[in-house]
Amino acid sequence: MRHAFSVRIGPVGFRIGSDWRAPIAELESLYRDYPKPRDGIPDFTVRLFARRPWRRFVRPSVEIGGDYMLPEAAPLPLRQGLLAAEMAMNLQMALGARRYLLLHASAVERDGRALLMTGISGAGKSTLATLLAAKGWRFMGDEFALLDPATGLIHAFPRLISLKNDAIAAAEAAWPQARMGPLMPATPKGDIRHMVPDSRAIAAMDTLATPALLLFPRYGFDAEARPVPPAEAFVRMTQASTNYVALGEAGFGALTGLIAGVPSVAIDYPDGASAIKQVEALWSAL
Repeated sequence: MRHAFSVRIGPVGFRIGSDWRAPIAELESLYRDYPKPRDGIPDFTVRLFARRPWRRFVRPSVEIGGDYMLPEAAPLPLRQGLLAAEMAMNLQMALGARRYLLLHASAVERDGRALLMTGISGAGKSTLATLLAAKGWRFMGDEFALLDPATGLIHAFPRLISLKNDAIAAAEAAWPQARMGPLMPATPKGDIRHMVPDSRAIAAMDTLATPALLLFPRYGFDAEARPVPPAEAFVRMTQASTNYVALGEAGFGALTGLIAGVPSVAIDYPDGASAIKQVEALWSAL
């Protein structure tokens, strides 16, 4: 590829190659405080490319590729090249990761213990992780939580925080000094802006945490909380894992161990302040 950039996020290294300079320049700027892959060897390769040579210049169209691909994935315009790179990194993890059980969840840590939050798109897990980090929690990730089948511990994966629509203003208010990527309006997921995690999250991304609470948040409803029975939590988490089936017995053991070892709670909340209050109350009761 004409342009390339390498980065390590938590235990996973990536090499991103691009037919265009612009996405690489944005990655270099936003990931400038992150380390390089260990021994210079990435775990996954990402490619941002033009399917036809003329697409590099005329209405530039970014195709997503790499070690793993989805042939039916729609290309993105070049102005959304950063989004294409982040989506491609997530795709490599979702289809290729085998060392960890991947949980589609955000994660924050306090006193060595991790709070995992998962739910459907729009549930607010990324926003909650960002707001909790502003209150002193360590941000561990907003896309994947990496559960080690051998130890039951959570590895951080603090990639850029993908903020969508109303969450952008909420994060900017909570983190006025945060470094932000460009605002990308009218993407397939609405308005998106990426936020760089704080320096503590980056510096401590090799520090593991013990899972302590599994939370299923739901935004836009009156504040309420209910315990989630283990059977329901197990089913929900099999749906929230991208590689549970691929890991086979190891995935089953890791997930059943998680469900048996930590309480699971569903919360409804009308706004960020209410959610933080609920989380703090649940955490104090552990």
